[in-house]
Amino acid sequence: MPPAPTADAVARVRRFNRSYTRRIGLLEQGLLHSPFSLAEVRVLYEIAHRTDPTASALLAELGLDRGYLSRILQRLRKSGLVSATTAPGDRRRRLLALTPRGRRTFGALEARSSREVGLLLGRLTPSGRRRFTGAMATIESLLAGADEGARTGRDWSLRGPAPGDFGWVVQRHGELYAAEFDWNEEFEGLVAGIVARFVEHFDPERERCWIAEVDGMRAGSVFLVRESDTVARLRLLLVEPWARGHGLGHALVDACVRFAGKAGYRTITLWTQSVLRAAGRIYQEAGFRLVREGRHRSFGADLVEQVWEKTL
Repeated sequence: MPPAPTADAVARVRRFNRSYTRRIGLLEQGLLHSPFSLAEVRVLYEIAHRTDPTASALLAELGLDRGYLSRILQRLRKSGLVSATTAPGDRRRRLLALTPRGRRTFGALEARSSREVGLLLGRLTPSGRRRFTGAMATIESLLAGADEGARTGRDWSLRGPAPGDFGWVVQRHGELYAAEFDWNEEFEGLVAGIVARFVEHFDPERERCWIAEVDGMRAGSVFLVRESDTVARLRLLLVEPWARGHGLGHALVDACVRFAGKAGYRTITLWTQSVLRAAGRIYQEAGFRLVREGRHRSFGADLVEQVWEKTL
């Protein structure tokens, strides 16, 4: 168990919460100058962005009290924004969907939200915006990693990237793959290009990098990047040799899968080599399927490339 947080750390978080909730308008009677509460707008968002959502799925995602969610859905249905229909082949399941009026209402709320966030970010310089969105990604990754560690009972965590992490990712890929597979500098150059493009074109809404830590030491990495509006690509999965066997690889891949689903992707794809057998087992256990193989020569070695995919 990590040590208890200090009183100063608790006070800093509470101060940030007070400042940020005021800035984005959460203290107003209706969110985004609408008649809807924050919880109601979030329910509309989940219904709009999920395939055949159910009340049970919303409960699992949002962690709301069952009675509270039921009252929200009842109000949204009475307002003509949400419909519920029986699932084909399973009369016990009720599928939720936005009505035409609900889509118009939610579309207006989405546009207003994007406009207000744009105004908030518009006050910052380009460098400030990158620091701001990067800090938010770090917070999200740290909390997700803490949840994963608590769920598995293992003494490690996942977090977002910090200064020096991107250089470490390139260095350790080059060193480890040279030591374990005798790959040459072409591979390190490939990794450096992937990392450089991620930093230059980072989209915090649809992309992530996670760094795994064990006892405060870097122990692994993975990236999820946008391939298209519906397809995400998993890249640069790495776990240090001394940290293997603790579930870090599975946790890093699971973090990608969860984020990709929330970001609205329909498929995750990845490119790897058959010689990376441990990684292949992780992908298979996470629900990926091997869709293509082919021989090639890269990184100074004769290899069999593999493309894996997972439908979300």
